[in-house]
Amino acid sequence: MATTKVLMVCLGNICRSPLAEGILKSKIQNLDVVVDSAGTGAYHVGNLPDARSIAVAKKNGIDITDQRARKFELDDFDTFDFIYVMDKANYQNVIRLAKTDAQKSKVKMIMDEVDLQKGISVPDPYYGGDQGFENVYNMLTLAADVIVNKIANKHER
Repeated sequence: MATTKVLMVCLGNICRSPLAEGILKSKIQNLDVVVDSAGTGAYHVGNLPDARSIAVAKKNGIDITDQRARKFELDDFDTFDFIYVMDKANYQNVIRLAKTDAQKSKVKMIMDEVDLQKGISVPDPYYGGDQGFENVYNMLTLAADVIVNKIANKHER
């Protein structure tokens, strides 16, 4: 079975998508999976994740300090099998760049993977307090559990 490649996408690639990347990486032991993250905007390219994302990840035993923000690129459609976006604006921004239906079919709202969360956006915690980062962490953990099971089942076939 070929390596499965997953990309997490938010706006600036410093809050939600680095957390999603770190959470998924922490859960994919023994699976042939590559996880990365990107932002639809270039505001923070080259920067570490937000200190609050680093803190909530660390509190849960995950180190995301090796990550650096980058902008979503057209090549990402060819590189990744699954492109998970955090909210409707990110979804529209990524879909707008897609050239083919095959590329569009790779893009999904991350919470759509969780049955009772379909259509729900992961809120951007940037302007909120620490509790917003906790909430985002919990939402992304739910989604990551489903994604891991989906990938594991694909690898077993």
